[in-house]
Amino acid sequence: MISCSLATVAANASVLPSTQTDSQWFKNSAQLVSDKTNQTTATKAKNVILFVGDGMGVSTLTAARIFEGQQQVGNQGGEENFLSFEQFPKTALVKTYNTNQQTPDSAGTMTAMVTGVKSKAGVLSVSDTSLRANCLSSKGNELITLVDLANAKGLSTGVVSTARLTHATPAASYARSPERNWEADSNLPQEAVANECKDIAYQLVMRDEADALTVALGGGRRNFIPNDVTDGEGKSGRRTDGVDLTQAWTENHSNAAYVWDKAGFDAIDVDATDHLLGLFNSSHMEYEADRLDDTAGEPSLTEMTAKSIELLNKNEQGYLLIVESGRIDHAHHAGNAYRAMMDTVELSNAVRTAVENTNPEETLIMVTADHSHVFTIAGYPKRGNPILGLVHGIDGNVSIAKDGKPYTTVGYTNGPGAVVGVRDDLSSVDTQDKEFKQQALIPTSSETHAGEDITLHATGPGSDLVQGVIEQNVIYHIINQAQALGGSKY
Repeated sequence: MISCSLATVAANASVLPSTQTDSQWFKNSAQLVSDKTNQTTATKAKNVILFVGDGMGVSTLTAARIFEGQQQVGNQGGEENFLSFEQFPKTALVKTYNTNQQTPDSAGTMTAMVTGVKSKAGVLSVSDTSLRANCLSSKGNELITLVDLANAKGLSTGVVSTARLTHATPAASYARSPERNWEADSNLPQEAVANECKDIAYQLVMRDEADALTVALGGGRRNFIPNDVTDGEGKSGRRTDGVDLTQAWTENHSNAAYVWDKAGFDAIDVDATDHLLGLFNSSHMEYEADRLDDTAGEPSLTEMTAKSIELLNKNEQGYLLIVESGRIDHAHHAGNAYRAMMDTVELSNAVRTAVENTNPEETLIMVTADHSHVFTIAGYPKRGNPILGLVHGIDGNVSIAKDGKPYTTVGYTNGPGAVVGVRDDLSSVDTQDKEFKQQALIPTSSETHAGEDITLHATGPGSDLVQGVIEQNVIYHIINQAQALGGSKY
């Protein structure tokens, strides 16, 4: 008979039963803890790569790891899978609220990460004393970003996103604006023009040579070209000032190139290019699930990450690269879990590529989100149940709700998938189809963000600082200290 008292176990750890010690679960977890005891991490990083999965909350991570695992041959049920960055040695929980909102937006959250200061929803790298959408109030309240500090130190800098480059998350890295929607000059109200606020696209391109981005890749072409110009995919620009910022990019920066399609991206001569601007869609880039259907072709997030690292590596002093998977968020807003899962898995692929193409002794890689979504996993499905499928219990039968109808494992608290009145019967619906919108409780035109903590995963020099529950603006200070950017006052 085996005694189960804690004292007996502690005194006789070497005599655990073979049914316990022979378990692969036991062996794997013991090895993991053993490996962690032998880890040593340097404190200073030559390079930093910050990945941001927009809207990538904990439930999204869990569902995406299962989704990826269920597509792999030999993966038992998907639940035992890990996304690439989930195996990084350091992890923390991050509080995401804005100074004026319990559940945040991307502008305020990214401002916290790149400036070290929490601010309001809707504003980009200006303090919360600014009034949203009021140019004059932002004067004197502009904040210095990690990109500014890295450029001042002589490092190369890059911003990559599958959203418009002028969208809130990437924009906060390089622009200062009291309104996230001032993406092109045509978005500026008269008050902003009178007080000489510049639109976000203008701020990206019209930086001094010493402060210019080395690489900027993403969507949002319409905000960079005049409204009387039609791009290569037949879409008109939105600028009313007559300025073609794609041309200004190549004229203002040395050895600069501009590309707008996959062919141009693939043809870039890295050795001959010091500044690269890529705008691959008029608005946001395609979801990963639809990318191959794009008219002119788009590079994947993984390909953009790899190209950016190749360009940035030319600087012997090091670099700062910020990479956003922007469309996880958009798929959730649409109540479409399939596309959100695909874009999360692609982010994992991009992170893996970054790890494979950098020196772990000199590169800090961090993966986080700006906020979560009201996306949930529930219903007691059996092990290996398709994560996007109907719930089947451990007896193999479809689980039935009190209204006599089946339901899916994943769903949303609110969103466009809600039906007022009688719930749809999903018995004959392919809930794993990429067009399916998961059912929701509260009908809203767009599913909303959520307010719970998100995760931060890190590896490389400086990653030891990633621990515990932290405010979102602490991320700035971790990067600042790891790269000794000089942007702290103690």
